[in-house]
Amino acid sequence: MRNLFIQGTRMIKMRSKLFRLYCFLLLLVSSSNIASVDVKEIAVNESMNVLNSFMDTFNSRDMQSWSQTLNYPHVRLAGGKVTVWNTQEEYAAEDIFERLASTGWHRSEWLSREVILVSEDKVHISTVFQRYDKDNKPMKKYQSLYIVTRQNGEWGVQALSLIHISEPTRPERI
Repeated sequence: MRNLFIQGTRMIKMRSKLFRLYCFLLLLVSSSNIASVDVKEIAVNESMNVLNSFMDTFNSRDMQSWSQTLNYPHVRLAGGKVTVWNTQEEYAAEDIFERLASTGWHRSEWLSREVILVSEDKVHISTVFQRYDKDNKPMKKYQSLYIVTRQNGEWGVQALSLIHISEPTRPERI
């Protein structure tokens, strides 16, 4: 009888140790998932900050500041072609704002931004933005994909692809 009691006690101690081990492992796994979520949340926040700066510097028509919101090489797919800028100096040397202003453009604005893929060093964001003239009338609207990356601790737009999706509706002339 005593042997059965001792075996029962050992079994209870073993189950207790296994239960504590299970709890420890569960806590460990939960902590790593929380850390992973925090890292992704930080990546999303940093990426959205980059897109805010991207749009602000674009609207200020400052090529140097705008070029600082990008990571290089920077790739753009737009208008049926792929363009690659290898350095910030190369990008900043190409002032696009005079040509853009000649179309009537005055400013642009995000209409939507949706995160579709996230890792700790890269975020893919589907966006829609609108261009406006000086009277704040809508011009062209674009759907786009921005790929924001972290290089050497710095976040920037690495690549983007634009698709023109609409012109403003104009009243018909009779």
